[in-house]
Formats: sequence, C-alpha cells, structure tokens
Amino acid sequence: MLRTSSPILQPIREKVEAGERLSLDDGVLLYRNDVPLPELGELANLVRERKNGNFAYYNINTHLNPTNICVYRCTFCAFRADLREAKGYAMSDEQILARGQEAVAAGSTEMHIVGGLHHQAKYDWYRNIISLLHEAYPALHLKAWTPVEIDWFARQTNKSIRWVLEDMMDAGLGSLPGGGAEIFHPEVRNQICEHKADSSRWFETHRTAHELGLRSNCTMLYGHIEQPYHRIDHLIRLRELQDETGGLQTFIPLAFHPENTGLSHIAKPTGLMDLRTMAISRLMLDNVPHIKAYWIMLGMGTAQIALSYGADDIDGTVRHELIYHDAGAETPEILSVDAIRRLIEETGREPVERDTLYRRVERDAAGWQTGQAITVQA
Repeated sequence: MLRTSSPILQPIREKVEAGERLSLDDGVLLYRNDVPLPELGELANLVRERKNGNFAYYNINTHLNPTNICVYRCTFCAFRADLREAKGYAMSDEQILARGQEAVAAGSTEMHIVGGLHHQAKYDWYRNIISLLHEAYPALHLKAWTPVEIDWFARQTNKSIRWVLEDMMDAGLGSLPGGGAEIFHPEVRNQICEHKADSSRWFETHRTAHELGLRSNCTMLYGHIEQPYHRIDHLIRLRELQDETGGLQTFIPLAFHPENTGLSHIAKPTGLMDLRTMAISRLMLDNVPHIKAYWIMLGMGTAQIALSYGADDIDGTVRHELIYHDAGAETPEILSVDAIRRLIEETGREPVERDTLYRRVERDAAGWQTGQAITVQA
C-alpha cells in the first residue's frame, strides 16, 4: 500500500492501485494546486516501477538540425530563421557526413534529425540526408523527421504520407521522433502554429508509421497559453492512438522555454510544474512504456528528481542540440556517459544504456552491440 493520505486523491489512488485507467476529469483534477505534489509523485512512481522497475535508461546520441530556415513562423519557436537572416544556415553534404563521423567516433547509437522547412530545398535534399548517413554509417540508427516535416514532404512531392515514409525507409530511416505535437486541441494549436500540419496529420503520420513497422515517440509542449484541460485532452488522444497501434515507445513532456520567441512575455514553467506534469503523464499514459525526463529542457537537478515522479529515461549525451538552447536553455551542450550514469546513480536508480528501440547496449574494446529487449521482472 502507498503512504498517501490526501482525501482528494483517494478515488484516484484506488484506481491506480487497481491498475484502472484514469479519466479526463481525473487528469484535470490532478493539476489542482491542492493535490499534494509528493503524494502525486508517489502514485506516479508506483506505475513507473511496475513498468520499469529500478532501471533508468540513457543512450549515446547526437542531434543533427540540417537547417534552421523555415517557411513556418510558429510563435513558440526560437530556432527558425528567414532565408536572408544572418543566423540562417543549411548544412552541406560534407558537414552532414562530418557530423555522422563525429557521432560514430563518440560511440553514438542514434542520430536525432529534425530541422526547419526550407522553402527552397527540394524533397530530395531531405531524403539525401538520410541516404548519405545510412550508406556511410549503417550501424547508426536514424530517428528523423516530425510529422510536420513529413507533411511538408508530402506537399512538396504531391504524394501521400505513406509514400514519403516508405521512401524514407528505403533511404535508411529507422524511427520517428515525437516533435511537432505541441498541443493538439485547436483552441491552442491555431494560436501558436496555425499554418503547419494540424493534429489530424500528426496522428495520420504516426499511425501510418506504426502500420509500416516503425516505432515512434510522442511529446507535449506545455507551459505557454494552454490550460490543464488541453494537456489532459492531449494525453488522452495519445493514449487512444497507443490503444490502436501500440507503436509509441516514449512520451517526452517538453516545458516551454519562452526566451527569443513570440511568447517571451510568458514565464517558463517552474520545477514544481515540471514534476507535476511528469507525474500526471505517467498516470494518464498507462499504455506507453516509457516517460522521458529530457535533461536538456528540465535541467539536471529536476531531471534527477523526475526519476521518482514517473520518468524512467533521462535521454542521452545529446551533442549539438540547438532548438532548446536557442530558446534559452542553460544546460550544457553535451554530457559525458560518466556524468549521465552518475546523475542516475545519485537517485538510487540503476543506469542502463539502451538503443533507440530499448534494447540493452553492450560495449567492449571492439565496439558496441545491442542485446535483447530490456524486460522488468514482475
């Protein structure tokens, strides 16, 4: 039995202990300030340990943002640039291959690839990024392109989302990241990114990817103009997709960083809100295996605490992350494996290196290889 005692949590506590699904009303209630955060964290930790025991996962990865030039002008984005803006860039083939070589030399198992929608770059330029890297570094898993980018490619080519995904898979695409979700509800989405792919295209992309055998992640951008109802609606829509396809691996709650954005007047979420959202996400997403505490966004201290508030993954070494740092993130640009393992061990969790598909990574003097999928003993 749990040690929680707050009367307001009693009905939800009974559901969690019985393994029953929480409702939209339950989720909205959990955002109330009179719901004690430590008790909420205790409930989330119960679910976290049922699913993942005492493990805390990390990977060795690198980011590639091939261009920041973007046709869209989302009010929350500090990364994008106009074509003639001084900070605008588009990487050459040589720069992309050099980034791949750097990743491999550092022992990376994954490259995370997202960027701007360059209105003068043809679809073949984006496809070529995947094929170049895959041909040169076939062991490197390429996790690439949000549904917003896939939708843009479909518009460029006048092809279907399925065609684009199949073509990218032929080039070497390994899985999809979770970005571009922001907030699904149109009351919010129409205000912060009204022109880019809507929620129906986001779900179509992930649903199609799962049908084709690709795994994907999912996200939620919180702490801007949305309300608790919008967040819980967002989580329930993800839960319904997972009921349908089972293809979502990890949920990453993303705290809004306002600096250098069109919403710079908004204060960024507090650490308490970060932990509350982490815990609620773990409780609502009962069918998603993993919840990630993205240390780049949260800061290392909050990410550590989050490992007791529902999170079981702390991301990875994350070299060359630009999107959150452009929005004011003050975390380091990269962490060493030793530093990540130490962060995890300080929380009492057992660090486990994983690949993108949550298989244990084994390393020796000759290099690395993936083992079996990681399982938790009931």
